[in-house]
Amino acid sequence: MTTVHRPRRRRHRILIPLLLGAALLATTLVTHAVDQPDQTDQGFLSPVATGDDGGSRLAASLAGRGVVVQRETDTIQALRATRSGPSILFVPAPELLHPQTVDDLGRLPFGTRLVLVDPPRRVLAAAGLPLRPAGRRWAARAVGPHTPEPCPLSEVASAATAAVARQQYAPSGAPGSVDLCFSAGLARLRGPAESVVVGASDPFRNSRIDEWDNHTFATGLLATAGRVVWLDLDGPAPPPPGPSPVPTTELPDSEGYGTGTGRPEPGNGDGGNGTSGDRPRGDASGSGGPDQTGSPNPLWSAFPPWFWALLLQLALAALLIAAGRARRLGPPTPEPLPVTVPAAETVLGRARLYRRAQAQESVAQTLRAAARSRLARRLHLPADAPPTDVAAAVAASTGDRPDTIRELLYGDAPATDQDLLELAGDLDRTTRGPAPANTAPPAGTVPEPPATKPPATRPPQPRTEGDAR
Repeated sequence: MTTVHRPRRRRHRILIPLLLGAALLATTLVTHAVDQPDQTDQGFLSPVATGDDGGSRLAASLAGRGVVVQRETDTIQALRATRSGPSILFVPAPELLHPQTVDDLGRLPFGTRLVLVDPPRRVLAAAGLPLRPAGRRWAARAVGPHTPEPCPLSEVASAATAAVARQQYAPSGAPGSVDLCFSAGLARLRGPAESVVVGASDPFRNSRIDEWDNHTFATGLLATAGRVVWLDLDGPAPPPPGPSPVPTTELPDSEGYGTGTGRPEPGNGDGGNGTSGDRPRGDASGSGGPDQTGSPNPLWSAFPPWFWALLLQLALAALLIAAGRARRLGPPTPEPLPVTVPAAETVLGRARLYRRAQAQESVAQTLRAAARSRLARRLHLPADAPPTDVAAAVAASTGDRPDTIRELLYGDAPATDQDLLELAGDLDRTTRGPAPANTAPPAGTVPEPPATKPPATRPPQPRTEGDAR
């Protein structure tokens, strides 16, 4: 019994590392998505949200220190609330602000502090802040306040370390106009209305406020004025209302808006001449009109950053799989062999290729075609003889049934390698069977000459002494 040796499959050597890498990547992305929430999530840093990403613990801590927390869910109402006295406008989700109201953040009343948590570049530009993002980490890092230079904010300098350094900032205006603390994760811009930009949301979240000195940092930053106007947006802010037909009343200078010239309130559209103060309403570039919603939204900003990171990882994985498979682009090019390969090795190599490709049908067709060609020459049959005639002639030669011969020469493809081996053996025995003696060659064909038997040779006999004489 012939033992069939199956070649060892090496496919697992490529698939197992790739699957492990894909599982590790998926676990990392899921863990990072859970650990780093998005500003568009429901209840993100809301003073009434008690979840891990909410800000209820910070609001309760501020209230315990005597700070009035005024929750506002509308941008216009929050801007109006800052005119009633010294206050801090806390914007935990700047990404949700509408482009037509962002520029009003740069015109807050005197003595107001604006606190922005991880604002995007468009918000910094639209608010008129001479600041730009300088680098972003995968996760927030806990650092000390006096890096890269001594921190001038005494209210947060008491925090030894705080998880602030995720998004870093750099000044885009005149040197010295920005104070950087916590490894450039916190930036303060001095002015009549002070602006503070924090590069991470960790110090304000319920699940992170007790880590490091996040609690000291968050409460010290928001408890300086005695009142916090907390802008709690549960989704993208709607556009501000259009210009009112009622003339806008003049606002005194003490309220922080207007100079007695009838300047409209923040977010109420233009003042009848298509302008709002000294800068056109619209996007950060100053172009557009009342029906424009800001700069165009390209495709890359319509998806979260982790989606593009996952897409890039999948593309790299596909390239690695293609390199591992080493498939050539295009048909093979015939080249002369540098050495002479024995026929047995050629047959063995080709058989292994067929076996690796699981091409039982192709191999069976090749074996049957070769057997029909050999039988047609031996039985003097034409090349285009129908299967019935071929089966009848071969059955008459071998003594088998015509149905069996026809199934052997024209049957279905074998399903397994064992069936293919049995088919090859049956074809070999059939083609080696004796040719019929009474089969006359058809007209127009030249019969093969009979094989001549070599004369028998007598073995040499030993010579005797009498023969020698």
